[in-house]
Amino acid sequence: MLKKKKTEVYALGEHISMSADKARRVIDQIRGRSYEETLMILELMPYRACYPILKLVYSAAANASYNMGSSEANLVISKAEVNGGTTVKKLKPRARGRSFPIKRSTCHITIVMKDISLDDEYVEMDSLKKTRWKKKYTAMSYRDMYNSGGLWDKK
Repeated sequence: MLKKKKTEVYALGEHISMSADKARRVIDQIRGRSYEETLMILELMPYRACYPILKLVYSAAANASYNMGSSEANLVISKAEVNGGTTVKKLKPRARGRSFPIKRSTCHITIVMKDISLDDEYVEMDSLKKTRWKKKYTAMSYRDMYNSGGLWDKK
């Protein structure tokens, strides 16, 4: 019996105290990208959600190198998802004995990485992308207004 080698590893972060929508904004940028490209994107983005996601990407890469023995150059984020977690509810005391609710939302983030050297069905993502615009190089010719008698010859 042949045993199929495992090609995916994951890292799971639960009860991260931030909104799922704010984390989803960052996760959408890194889904489907390579490991090195993901690290560059996360280090340069100005959002607070980048730091816990960066820690999860590091953790998933460490899981891949320890469990499968794969190098970081062959890793691609195959699946990244953000789910809403529990909501911590508190009451803030206000004037005249009243209270207002404070809702602190949490989220669960899952990062799944795939080793492309072990996967035979992997197709290069860059070859599938269509170019949105074409580069058009045009030679521009400027009219010489000083020597052609255009501006200064009129009296």
